[in-house]
Amino acid sequence: MTDRLYYTDAYLSRFTARVTGREADRVYLDRSAFYPASGGQPHDTGLLSGIPVTAVADEGDRVAHVLAEPLAAESVEGQIDWPRRFDFMQQHTGQHLLSAVLHERFGLGTVSVHLGEEASTIDIETASITPAQIIEAERAANETVFENRPVTVSFEDAAAAAGLRKASGREGALRIVTIADLDRSACGGTHVRATGEIGPVSIRRLDKVRGIVRVGFLCGTRAVRRARLDFDALARVAQIFSAPLDEAAALTAAQRDALKDAARKLRAAETELARHHGRELYASAEPAAGLRLAVLRRYEGAPETLRALAHSFCEQPGALLAASLADPPSVLYAASADTGIDAGAVVRAVLAQAGGRGGGNARLAQGSVPDAAALDSVVDRLINACEVPAPR
Repeated sequence: MTDRLYYTDAYLSRFTARVTGREADRVYLDRSAFYPASGGQPHDTGLLSGIPVTAVADEGDRVAHVLAEPLAAESVEGQIDWPRRFDFMQQHTGQHLLSAVLHERFGLGTVSVHLGEEASTIDIETASITPAQIIEAERAANETVFENRPVTVSFEDAAAAAGLRKASGREGALRIVTIADLDRSACGGTHVRATGEIGPVSIRRLDKVRGIVRVGFLCGTRAVRRARLDFDALARVAQIFSAPLDEAAALTAAQRDALKDAARKLRAAETELARHHGRELYASAEPAAGLRLAVLRRYEGAPETLRALAHSFCEQPGALLAASLADPPSVLYAASADTGIDAGAVVRAVLAQAGGRGGGNARLAQGSVPDAAALDSVVDRLINACEVPAPR
């Protein structure tokens, strides 16, 4: 059995212990301050007699320490990676605080928790939550931080433990973490001594996941670091516009709208140009077998532009157009109504032989070709399907 020192002193970062067992890369001690991955909180890292501890696992009565290399000593000195430990103490206590506020203010229970290396989340029992509720929860949580309420740990019998935010299904002794005048929760994790040590609490995102809402948050040093990154990013945007920070969002929105309008106008101009090209192409095509045929191999424009060109070309009488695009490998086939040619039927038949897929209507059809090297032969088949001689 491992005496879990973090249960009574989360601030203990150095300790001595005796080795009680070894299994492969795992070492077992009679006592340990290393927190194993449990309850949504990642494991500690650190050193055992100078050897890196890469993982810590809960194995019932024992705590397994996974080491980077073999340990020969029978007694060890353990050293916790304190910055990592304290970071998770801030996140975990901040999670208790946020869960308590959401429950107290809005009656929303916490379903599950994940404390990640970069960000943490709380899954709450609701299909939706309003922005006003999130703002209120964040404000109330930070007010409790400023009040610096004590956070204490006690051990109580499960049958007698009262006032828990969430009932525990365990029997016997419970380890209970209490935020004064706000929350009592059964928990085996590491926590700070007072809410002031949590630092700022920042709710970062909301996601709807299978009928619940996942709340992403940061606490303490993480929140400060993220705020600095956010400020720097916003400052760069404001610098681009040579404007104050407060005006950056509005200027960005205006620029986005202007770009959308410019893109719309450009598409309209490209379409009109393509239609003009289609009419020119028809005028220059020499009649053959009563049809005017145009062949565009490896067309370099956009698919939308090619379709506009084809429509314009085939608005004229006796018109037939076959084209290919190299990226992605595809073909387009169009025919005017008076030709009696069903473009969709021709494309489906030709592409089926070439291992491609496609379709469309009687006037215009298109489809994909599995291999770009086969594009020219597919275009030839489209032309030959109507027994029209290709232009030289």
